[in-house]
Amino acid sequence: MVACFQSLPEWSFQKLFVGKRVLHFAPERAVRALIQPLAGRYVTADFLNPACDLRLNMCQMDCLPHGAVDAIIACDVLEHVPDDLQAMRELRRVLSAGGTAILTVPQGDDLRVKVELPLDASPADRLRLAGQEDHQRIYGPDFVGYLTGEGFDVTALDESSFDEGFIRRHCLRPPIYSSHPLATNHRKIYLARKPVARGAQPGTIAPVECSTSRMGKGPRQNPETDHD
Repeated sequence: MVACFQSLPEWSFQKLFVGKRVLHFAPERAVRALIQPLAGRYVTADFLNPACDLRLNMCQMDCLPHGAVDAIIACDVLEHVPDDLQAMRELRRVLSAGGTAILTVPQGDDLRVKVELPLDASPADRLRLAGQEDHQRIYGPDFVGYLTGEGFDVTALDESSFDEGFIRRHCLRPPIYSSHPLATNHRKIYLARKPVARGAQPGTIAPVECSTSRMGKGPRQNPETDHD
């Protein structure tokens, strides 16, 4: 992911994060250290981790207005949520026009389509069928279709997105595929951009009801502000 931001001009740190409002789900320490200093406002979110700024259910982010953020980072989160399509709709809703969701998901090497488990699947069945006791699904290459179906313009990046010199220098190699149903050796980064609609206006980050004492960089919102 960092290689993408460092070496691909269209998806650079400058374009995606500098001065932008960034919402980071399940934040990775190393990624946070790079992005937080660049953002105009940086907010972390998780449904379970109390150390994050916001406790958010990605499927129902009612406390965030339309167009609230310019960039969302959610690495290996969508496989956990109860309804991934609803979560995609919510990601699109809270993004500003032209904003980007940076996403990764476990994608089976030998799968052609997503495997979705019942909501009441046991931890043992989740481990056996989706690779982890708290996974609701495992994706195939059809993941792009789900994103485009929810209105995103999608770019998928993998090792083929870089020149040969960069691949050698950073030890990026083509994936080793496996026929094992749970192997996920071919990982991709998905850049899901919300199209710019005529008359689109930027939003503002979370209203006060959704915030905590650990809000990220940037001023707190006036609780009297109208968020229609």
